[in-house]
Amino acid sequence: MNAEQADRAVSCRMPHDRTTAEGATDLMEHKSYVNAPYPLLAQLRAEGPVRRVVFAGAPVWLVTRHEDIRTASRDPRLSNDPRRCNRAAQSVPWVFAGETYTVTRNMLRSDPPDHTRLRALVAGEFTPGRIEALRPRIQEITDELIAPFLPLGRLDVITDFAKRLPLTVISEVLGVPAEERDTFARLAGVYVEMSEGDDSRMPHAASEMRDCLTGLLKAKRNRPSGSEDLLGRLLDADHEEDEVISMSFLLLVAGFETTANLIGSGVLALLEHPEQLELLRREPHLMWQAVEEILRYNGPIKMAPVLRFTTCDIQIGEVTVPGGGEAVLLSYGAGNRDPDRFAEPDRFDILRDSRGHLAFGHGIHHCLGAPLGRAEGTIALRTLLERCDELALAVDPSELTWGHSRFMRGLTSLPVTFRPVLRGAAP
Repeated sequence: MNAEQADRAVSCRMPHDRTTAEGATDLMEHKSYVNAPYPLLAQLRAEGPVRRVVFAGAPVWLVTRHEDIRTASRDPRLSNDPRRCNRAAQSVPWVFAGETYTVTRNMLRSDPPDHTRLRALVAGEFTPGRIEALRPRIQEITDELIAPFLPLGRLDVITDFAKRLPLTVISEVLGVPAEERDTFARLAGVYVEMSEGDDSRMPHAASEMRDCLTGLLKAKRNRPSGSEDLLGRLLDADHEEDEVISMSFLLLVAGFETTANLIGSGVLALLEHPEQLELLRREPHLMWQAVEEILRYNGPIKMAPVLRFTTCDIQIGEVTVPGGGEAVLLSYGAGNRDPDRFAEPDRFDILRDSRGHLAFGHGIHHCLGAPLGRAEGTIALRTLLERCDELALAVDPSELTWGHSRFMRGLTSLPVTFRPVLRGAAP
């Protein structure tokens, strides 16, 4: 199928909330995309697994089938460098990143050999062995965060716990002082647009983040060498400041919101499926498997966080996508609910073999922080279940809202009640 045939085959049959000049509905304008994206993504996959759509103002080729996503993720003819985009995509500010480009010039928006070199700067910090050594500290932070709420018998899983845990961990890894972490959290939240209307504030948020990181690096230069944190080690190795800033920006944003979303969505999935929650309480050794199913079932990223751009004509599935910088968008959420890969994909089942899910991407851009995210998610959920018996939603499910983001999938709040369990006592 060529591009002209694809256009005819995918005349949008979805309800039109708003129509562009070309007659195509902007995917972000569908209310269900934010709050309940999976039926919409399933419909798109059924109508045309590789199809042209408008996404947040950008004309893109949306890929929704699991195998096509995996194949495209490995294809070197698709570039992650936004400088390779065509004029249509370049006119959309968030695609090219405009004035924020110097901050976002990191490994996620790079191709080999730059990507290989940039990833190597920090790859050693996120090996399974290094993450295993962090587990006692992650547990300690988890216990400290939950302790004040145990006597109350209630907490907001998102704001009181899920966001604080990964923020503290990644800040300690990088060497961000405690008094500056809330500022970084606020700016990261703006940058990933977890609140509606934040899109126009993204350039300013990135600029402010850069200023904060520049100041932090300046302070670190004045300390003795031999720093125990990552930023200090990068400075000691005499890496370029722009690269250190961009890498720090990526690690802060990626290591904060995604894990918070994993924890929040995991708690909600278990509360919505009480039989799975009880199974996990009875057999806590299934926790690692439960985390993988949470990542598949309702992972923290709906769409790949960056676009790919064609460097030549590329066959994806049955469609030939033209070269010349056409934007390609990979839908991880759709791939994780693909019935050709996962039987009964809309069913949450912690006994399922969820291996092969796309929550952390695939190929050379597979998430470097996956071992850390898994460790934080496993420790957080296990601790909540051990310390909080009779866990229940404190509000009607209809009151829960999801962040208004192009790529992320995360709750804005998740109030729960519980009966606290004393250490060493049976639930």
